[in-house]
Amino acid sequence: MKGFFANIWTKRVFAVIGALYAFAVCGLCYYSIFYDIHIQSRASVCLMVSGISVLALVIMLYTRKQVLTRICSFIILPAMLPVVLLYFGKWELIVPIIITGVVILLLSGAGEGMKTAIGTVVLLLYIFGALGYFLFTSFFVSSAKQTTVRSGVSPSGRYRYTVVNTEDSSNGSTAVYVEPNFADVKYPMITFTLKNEKRVVYQVRPISENIDIQWTTQTRQQITEELNHVSDNITVHLTEKELESFGYSYDSRLQLTDIDVYDLFAIGKGATDVDPIRLDTLNDEQLAHFGIAKDGSGRYYITEPSAEVLEDAGKSSGQKVYFSDLSDDGIEAWEDCYLDDYYTPRFKIEADQSLYLRDLNDQQLAKLGVSESGDVMTFNGKVCFRYYVAELDDYYDVDSRHLSVDLLN
Repeated sequence: MKGFFANIWTKRVFAVIGALYAFAVCGLCYYSIFYDIHIQSRASVCLMVSGISVLALVIMLYTRKQVLTRICSFIILPAMLPVVLLYFGKWELIVPIIITGVVILLLSGAGEGMKTAIGTVVLLLYIFGALGYFLFTSFFVSSAKQTTVRSGVSPSGRYRYTVVNTEDSSNGSTAVYVEPNFADVKYPMITFTLKNEKRVVYQVRPISENIDIQWTTQTRQQITEELNHVSDNITVHLTEKELESFGYSYDSRLQLTDIDVYDLFAIGKGATDVDPIRLDTLNDEQLAHFGIAKDGSGRYYITEPSAEVLEDAGKSSGQKVYFSDLSDDGIEAWEDCYLDDYYTPRFKIEADQSLYLRDLNDQQLAKLGVSESGDVMTFNGKVCFRYYVAELDDYYDVDSRHLSVDLLN
């Protein structure tokens, strides 16, 4: 047995096992940044984390002279800094890992000079990190008092809501928040919920004394009819790929925006005419005023491209330069050929990314990710949340991760 534990390959294998602990600590660091933590049993979590930490510490002390273990000993404490700051107060989770990190750093096989340098850097990280974090949170703390008066889950289980009363100097307010109920990461005794996914769907001033929350289930077609009845000018923003799949080419969506009033007059429009103007609504003479022409295939090109425009499109003099050939810089170079007295472009061109909801059929809405039926919430008789709008506008993009100061709150 002594020979087994003295074997170098045995130590290397155990070093990999010990590295899994450091990997788990880095995972906890990731969760602390993007997720809130909810612990069901503090005593159970403390025992579980302590047991795992003791086992990991024994393994890492056994393999302390392995390079992998030395690297792990330098990683644990810096990785725990966001956990300490953002999960402050969850000592049953934090303390066992911090103790493990300190012990393995002090007893690792690295040289004394290296350990002193790393320890100093880690200590400074904690001091300045904690100082900056608490100053930031103290500076932006709100004096308003918030109280959760009701919470629950939608009939489908996909959404959960909270009703929050806020007491402030302006008679307070009542707000309804809805967040996804399908993005939680659940472990035994611990649940992680995504930060910044709550969306205010209704807010009223002053504080509402009567709170009547009702959930119903409606179909996609029912909601489409309701929304089109409210307004036939509701627009839906789509991606280039989605528009192309529906048969809308780039050229068919080109439009002129921010048009100078004198240019409007020149093409027979008035100062109050709607801006932007789609190119497919202009005749050849009107297009020529803006230095644009249309070929037989329906594509729009520049009649007199500048040298910068030609270079951006990779074309030579005499060749047609279509707008689809240009990058954003090329479009800007073309717009700069038409400046007013203040050296500001007299008009701009862009491809419209929106369609009217009335122009989308049920099959197209299904392709955009709108479920056949789902949850609709009313607050005191007023519709304040439709699953349909949440899916169409991608309210809850639970797969994206963006670093921002909002994650610190």
